[in-house]
Amino acid sequence: MDRFLVAKRGEDNLKTATMEVQMVTTKLIKPASPTPSHLRTLKLSPLDRQFSFMVKPCALYYYPGGGGGDQVVERRKRLETSLSETLSRYYPLAGRYMKETHSIDCNDEGVEYLEAKVEGLPLSQLLSRRDEMIPQLDHLSGGETSTPLASIQVTWFDCGGIVIAVRIHHMVVDGFTAASFFNAWATASREGLEEGELPMPPPKIFGMDKLVTRRLVLDEAKILSLKAKARDHDRREPSKVEVATALIWRALMGVNQAKHGQLRTSLASHTVNLRPKIVPPLPPLCCGNLLTKVAARFTVEDSFDMALPDLKDLIGLLRDAAKHSIGEVPRQDLYSTAIKYRNEVHESIEKGEEDVFLFTSWCRFPFYEADFGWGKPVWISRTHPPAQLTVLLDNPGGDGIEAWVTLNPPDMLQFLQDDHILAFTSF
Repeated sequence: MDRFLVAKRGEDNLKTATMEVQMVTTKLIKPASPTPSHLRTLKLSPLDRQFSFMVKPCALYYYPGGGGGDQVVERRKRLETSLSETLSRYYPLAGRYMKETHSIDCNDEGVEYLEAKVEGLPLSQLLSRRDEMIPQLDHLSGGETSTPLASIQVTWFDCGGIVIAVRIHHMVVDGFTAASFFNAWATASREGLEEGELPMPPPKIFGMDKLVTRRLVLDEAKILSLKAKARDHDRREPSKVEVATALIWRALMGVNQAKHGQLRTSLASHTVNLRPKIVPPLPPLCCGNLLTKVAARFTVEDSFDMALPDLKDLIGLLRDAAKHSIGEVPRQDLYSTAIKYRNEVHESIEKGEEDVFLFTSWCRFPFYEADFGWGKPVWISRTHPPAQLTVLLDNPGGDGIEAWVTLNPPDMLQFLQDDHILAFTSF
């Protein structure tokens, strides 16, 4: 039984109560129908192999959907049955990694499926203390996926609330595919899956010190204020991802300026989904890692008085990098294109002569559309990543951003004191 502390706020004081996450069952869920023999082996692309030791975690939180004990029993059965049906379509997740051949044996052995329960504490109480939960989210986020490629944990609360968490090896999915899988499973639970195409395989073609993660919330009003502050009238209005990236990039530059005693050249590297750029287009359900990194560069020569740049200047650099980087990508050039841009970022990291800040955005990925039949999730979370990284997520309303920033502890303290971070975010 896992235990961790969650704070409860009373009217006049703050108390601490112990929440127990109790594991109830562990099993393997296999695809409802066998994988065809000609799809038994999935050869990983060189892009996929770069993620062979990483796991992509995600958790969706649902308020009670009504109904009593019988309804809970029915939902439990429905979740398992619909997962099995969905795995017939996303069959690589139920396979096993073959290290010697860099491939997935799609042998239908199944995904790890854990059920857990929480007693005495409603889900709403946890969600009211989200930021204090971040270090403990692993307790709700599935197993270690040491052998299965995916581990799923469904945690039931006495109030009827549910947390559905998935850990999937990055070698078989990126964020786009993870969102597609969640929504396919939700559709199967809610209304069943129609016959459809199987996901296509991808086209052929670092030890860290202790880190901490903080969640910064940029609500709609703050996003609008940032857009007004950063707007260049010669350009279109910046997007919420652009203003959030520029805000955090500038603050991180300030942290390193204080650390080194001078302003330094830096890169803001964003992960880019290559799917919309591939020609001819790929089917929507094309799994694997179809992504690369594109970096915007700020050089100290751009700052005449060694002051931190304006937000609008950083947004201009982000746009220029996106505009002049990747256009259409022929399928036969996919691997070389992805590696070219990834290597540019990695070479900068290895040289250490300039600062490199890593970003990835899951905004507009349809996780909040994953309705299993009792409503859409009320919150989406990431867990603590093993790298210094900023992950941008939509807020529940879709009009703001939650930025999950991971840094080493001294840098985090400095980062949270940045004047712009204090002015435009809450945490």
